[in-house]
Amino acid sequence: MPMNRGQARVVDPVLSRVALGYANPIYVGRSLFPQVESPAMGARIIKFGKEAFIKHNMRRAPGGRVARIQYGYSSDPIALVQDSLEGLVPREWLRDSQQLPSVQHGERAINNVMNSMHLSLEIEQAELAMNASNYGVSNKVTLSGTDKWTDPSSDPGKQIRDYKEVIRKAIGVYPNVLEIPPAAWNALAEHPKLQDRFKYTSKDSLTVEMAAAYFELNEVVIGQSVYAPDEMSPMQDVWTDAVLAYVPRQGQSVDVPSFGYTYVMPEHPMVEEAYFDKAIKSYVYPTEFERRAYLTGMDAGFLIQNIV
Repeated sequence: MPMNRGQARVVDPVLSRVALGYANPIYVGRSLFPQVESPAMGARIIKFGKEAFIKHNMRRAPGGRVARIQYGYSSDPIALVQDSLEGLVPREWLRDSQQLPSVQHGERAINNVMNSMHLSLEIEQAELAMNASNYGVSNKVTLSGTDKWTDPSSDPGKQIRDYKEVIRKAIGVYPNVLEIPPAAWNALAEHPKLQDRFKYTSKDSLTVEMAAAYFELNEVVIGQSVYAPDEMSPMQDVWTDAVLAYVPRQGQSVDVPSFGYTYVMPEHPMVEEAYFDKAIKSYVYPTEFERRAYLTGMDAGFLIQNIV
């Protein structure tokens, strides 16, 4: 027996496009974990080793077999998690109690939902990227003494160059992205070496573009988002350590080596058709987001702790 309209999931294509296009510039996890569509159900995470840098014997004698190579290897199964949240449009927002919500009302509700969903994802990405146990001994450092960026005798430029070299020797290319927590960014902005470098520019203060040029990177991002574990707890920073990483800028797919990826179910996030809940006198917009962030190439990352 075919399902009726009430039994089948009905997707709102307009608001789903709003959810798909949602972007909040304060969330920087996407710079380390770019989104890629998850392959078919039951697929596995592709992790990367040194396959691309092995000197292969490609010479072939007449009639001989052709050598074969494959980059990456299958690891654990991809296990997406599903975030579900409902946005509300109270009937009191409408001028006429019989009037249906406009598209703008729906967009407002969905943007609130997506902000919460992206914050949750940002926290998960930060926890993965800042977990020291995920890194090899050579790919992490805990600063102390005069190496901290709050010490005027420290040399952030030399430190980052050294860390970049660690990654290059491991994967064959230099990293291109640096995430910096707010306290470290404030120290960097006041650091005498950077002030001296840019003292003849017209800028009044350090920008992320200037920092990227100084460190010779494609992108520097500031992990400025905050969260509270519950309503009674004070706000705290999502990002507290710096992460240097190689992340492909174009042609993102599961087959391209990267520090990490966020696997996302195709056509997600998805907004279902709204319905009216009499108990709360509100129109409800159910929203789902199936995704999960994974580290896929830890040699492509370098963790910097205790910066200030």
